[in-house]
Amino acid sequence: MSSIDNAARPFEVSGVVPSLAQIGNFGPPRTEIGVGALMPWNGVLYVQNYNSHKARSGSGVSLRRISPDMTMEVVPQTLGVDGTYTNRFVHYPTGRLVIGPQVIEEDHTIHVVPELQGHRLCGTTHHLQHPDTHVYVLTMEGLVFELNVLTLATGLVWDLNDELSTEGEWKVHYKDCYTAYGRFVVCSNEYAEAEWAGERSRGRLAEFDGETWRILERKPFTAIAGRGEFAGTIFASGWDRASAILEVFTAADSRWTRYRLPKASHTFDHKWQTEWPRIREVEHERLLLDHHGMYYELSPWAYGGRIWGVRPISTHLWVLGDFCSWRGMLVMGADNASPSTGHNVTTAEPQSGLWFGKTDDLWSYGKAAGWGGPWWEDEVTAGEPSDPYLMTGFDQKVLHLQNHGATEASVTVEVDPRGDGSFGAHHVLAVAPGALASYVFPAGFSAHWLRLVSDQDAVLTGQLFYT
Repeated sequence: MSSIDNAARPFEVSGVVPSLAQIGNFGPPRTEIGVGALMPWNGVLYVQNYNSHKARSGSGVSLRRISPDMTMEVVPQTLGVDGTYTNRFVHYPTGRLVIGPQVIEEDHTIHVVPELQGHRLCGTTHHLQHPDTHVYVLTMEGLVFELNVLTLATGLVWDLNDELSTEGEWKVHYKDCYTAYGRFVVCSNEYAEAEWAGERSRGRLAEFDGETWRILERKPFTAIAGRGEFAGTIFASGWDRASAILEVFTAADSRWTRYRLPKASHTFDHKWQTEWPRIREVEHERLLLDHHGMYYELSPWAYGGRIWGVRPISTHLWVLGDFCSWRGMLVMGADNASPSTGHNVTTAEPQSGLWFGKTDDLWSYGKAAGWGGPWWEDEVTAGEPSDPYLMTGFDQKVLHLQNHGATEASVTVEVDPRGDGSFGAHHVLAVAPGALASYVFPAGFSAHWLRLVSDQDAVLTGQLFYT
């Protein structure tokens, strides 16, 4: 029998508990209040919410604490700590939690770090040189601080706008950071009309190896995660106009490999709409990937330098800031309703909800469906295979090939049924200059991955629709 009797149980609708909603001040100004970070810590669930752009964009943000009886309190030490915070990290050597600009001890003693309070904090991770006492803290504007979690001393380590040739506040949107295998990995998700049109590439996925910075991708990325140095992988989720992207570092061969996934919705494309989709461990040694409106299950393991444990679960329209496992439940925090300082005239009150359920409940959401592909008006080299594109877990499948050049091209559709990078030819499509050719896959046909190979240098589009 639960310690919470029926009369005391909070009212909920489809897993959403209205009494636990995150609500910002009515203002003015009135802006969003989203759930930036969720973290179970010594018996309670901490909820770090955020406004859109530092303290000046709205008030009422604070760290909140949910108890096992499903009651919520505002952490008093954080009243007035208004800002944009989406970072959470457990520093095991010292037994302290870093969430937002706060450091929390095991007994729930709260320390607010004033030097971090005025920054939009989006990531915290292990320090390369001083892992036993320090962490890195990344800001959305591209500053990287080191924080001594014992003394709370902070210092600026890098301005990534200098290191990675990005353009600073309002023109850059750093999102996440992660450390493993001797590398500090960061990303930004800058994407707008100019990126879609191919005129600009402000987004970044980059790594620091202890000596130098290296730009891995000039594309938008939002999340970086893994299982430390336990499973031999690092994952980073991003996209371009052709598809969603999953970049995977495999420690066994010390290299990054790009995989492509369908987009469930284009409403997640713009940098302000992707917000904070995450990669988190929600069941023991199992990862959940939220990417472009689709949930995927993701294994942290790679075999032979390849991943194959990627499977779509369902589609959704929730803008999720974070999710975690707590007391046997899957908890998801949203960014639901924002007045946007008057731009959204049908919404007056900033508020966002929390959803409580089980991981397996996600299979009852919208059917796994989407579109995308390896090419979008790309200059393709003869005989060079495209990136692998996910094929498993979807029903009806059709491929559209478009030839933007002046020479006919024959494109071979190759599939990898084992998921180990062993591709074989399945079908050949001839595409005349300026023409579009389509191929409907047989009912029930599937494989782990698909790729395309042209017999000519050409400018081609290859897009697949899964329904």
